[in-house]
Amino acid sequence: MKILYLECGMGAAGDMLTEALLEMTAEKDAFLRKMNGLGLPGVRVEAEKAEKCGIVGTRVRVTVDGEEEHSHDRHGHEEYGHHHHAALADIEGLIGGLDVSEKVKKDALSVYRLIAEAESRAHGKAVEQIHFHEVGALDAVADVVGVCLLMEKIAPDRVIASPVHVGSGSVRCAHGVLPVPAPATARLLENVPTYGGGIEGELCTPTGAALLRHFAERFGPQPLMAVQKIGCGMGAKDFERANCLRAFLGEADGAARGKIAKLECNLDDMTGEDIAYACERLFAVGARDVYTVPVGMKKGRPGVLLCCVCLPGDAEKIAGEMLKHTTTLGVRRQDMDRYVLERRVRETETPFGTVRVKEARGGGVRREKPEFEDLAEIARETGKPLAEIRRALAEKK
Repeated sequence: MKILYLECGMGAAGDMLTEALLEMTAEKDAFLRKMNGLGLPGVRVEAEKAEKCGIVGTRVRVTVDGEEEHSHDRHGHEEYGHHHHAALADIEGLIGGLDVSEKVKKDALSVYRLIAEAESRAHGKAVEQIHFHEVGALDAVADVVGVCLLMEKIAPDRVIASPVHVGSGSVRCAHGVLPVPAPATARLLENVPTYGGGIEGELCTPTGAALLRHFAERFGPQPLMAVQKIGCGMGAKDFERANCLRAFLGEADGAARGKIAKLECNLDDMTGEDIAYACERLFAVGARDVYTVPVGMKKGRPGVLLCCVCLPGDAEKIAGEMLKHTTTLGVRRQDMDRYVLERRVRETETPFGTVRVKEARGGGVRREKPEFEDLAEIARETGKPLAEIRRALAEKK
């Protein structure tokens, strides 16, 4: 399995991701020709070697009509100079007309919609009212499309990212002086492990956060893998630490090891209906699994052991939900190691339409199965039994 691991110890930005991925391809000139031939108005993309604290990597410069956006990834309602502004519909039209594959267009549009939705939530405006400063928008479009092109070229089976260093302090924008991470970035990184402090400045930009959110399947330590290629993307600013994002591309085979938390409580005074609702709420806030076990409790009372499996970083939040939606007076927690197969979901075209297929592999094991909800929807629409639909999909293979 080909794994791409992104080390975000100095945050992430669109240009840094482009640079790190570009170092992994032997066709740098072809990539630059492709980018400069896309027809993005006035956009010019160049790459050069750069050094930070003795580490050599790549620096990609994007100019629009000869002007370089000095503060990358500015989004929202900036009004610098006399530049025009672009709405999300304008950006979508621009990306839709580019000479790239449908996959690249789909990825790029998804990333931009994430950004627009985050800006909308952060500033209390409808998505249709979000506008992007023209120079910054074109600069960011080039970064987003560049990353999507390189992801298509590298074609990793899985993308995993480290916890994201967001920086600290404040950043100045059209709305005034805002805390780091900026509001849109904070929205994009909800439920993603992040940290700050130590370095003052904005390390993770909205574009970088959106790209990580779109491509990374999970955030955590680097998995066991044989690294074959390393790319180093250099940030524009200089700090005491090397301002770079590193990407590692390698092969992994075997059950991955990770951490999981189990939360549980005993209940003897709740109805089955109320317990079912509590389970629903636990899934809604990020539980990986929720289940019940019948138990005998004190005074001979039959009871229920409510168990919830979750990521360690979500345990405190989910424990709070257990206390809120059950009658328990306390929740027990166990942190455990676990071995898991590498998993991903792909889409496949069938005679019934698009169906999601779950894949799992590692340690010599490989299995796949169609998503039940997709099969159930097909059964409801066609009136065919599930067994017949499964047979038809198996015959197609």
